[in-house]
Amino acid sequence: MALEGRAPLEGALGLLSTPLLRRVRRGDGHPIVVLPPFGAADQFTSGLRSFLKDRGYDVHPWGHPEVLGLHRLVHVAAERVQEVRAMAGQPVSLIGHSLGGVYAREVARFIPDDVRFVITLGSPINDLKANHVWPMFEAASGTRVSSLPPDFATRMAKAPPVPTTSIFSKTDGVVAWRSCIDRSDGAENVEVVSSHIGLPSNPWAIYVVGDRLAQPADEWRPFHRSGKRRLGFPPGPRKLREAE
Repeated sequence: MALEGRAPLEGALGLLSTPLLRRVRRGDGHPIVVLPPFGAADQFTSGLRSFLKDRGYDVHPWGHPEVLGLHRLVHVAAERVQEVRAMAGQPVSLIGHSLGGVYAREVARFIPDDVRFVITLGSPINDLKANHVWPMFEAASGTRVSSLPPDFATRMAKAPPVPTTSIFSKTDGVVAWRSCIDRSDGAENVEVVSSHIGLPSNPWAIYVVGDRLAQPADEWRPFHRSGKRRLGFPPGPRKLREAE
C-alpha cells in the first residue's frame, strides 16, 4: 500500500509526457465511455478522457455518482452504454479502472453488439476479494461478495465476446496483480510499472490505451513489446509469454 504514494508523481509524469503521447495514432472518432473505480467520480478519469479527446475520440464520462452493487449492473451501466451508442450510431469502446473494469466486461458480455473494445486498468477479474477495498465495497453497495452465485465468479474471469485488454501492474498496492490476468482465448494482458491509483494517469498505461483504441474494429491485433517498446514495458509473466 505504501507504493501507492507514487500516484501524484505518476500524474505529474503523465502531464510531462503529453508531447510524447501525442505521437500515439489518432483515432477514428468512435465513442468511448470511461468508468471510474469504486469510490471515485468522473473527475478521477478526467486526465485520461482529455487525452482521448485530443486523439479525436467521442469521449463520454460514466455520469453516475452512486456506487453500484453488482446486482444492479446491467440495469444501470448497460443503459448508459446503450444511450451513448444510440447518440453516436456505432458501437462504444469501454475503459474501466479497477471495479469499473469489472463493470465494463460484464456490460460487454450483456450487450456485445453495442461494444467495440474493452480495456481494463488494474481490474480484479478473477477474484473480487483480491484487493484491500472489498469490505468498503460491500458496505457501500449492499452487495455481499460471498453471496454472488458461483457461476458469476466463473463467468467474470472469462473475457466478453469482444477484443479485450487487461492492463496490470505487479507493483499495484491495492489489487493483487494475478487477479487481473485474463487467461481467455483472444484476450491480452499488458504489464506496466504503476501504482493502482495512478494507472489512469500513468503514461505507459495511457500509451497502451491509445494504441489499442486506434486499431480498426475488424483488425484487432495483440500488443507487441518490440523495438523501442521493450524499454518501457516489462515482458509479462513467463507462462503468459509462453502462451503468446
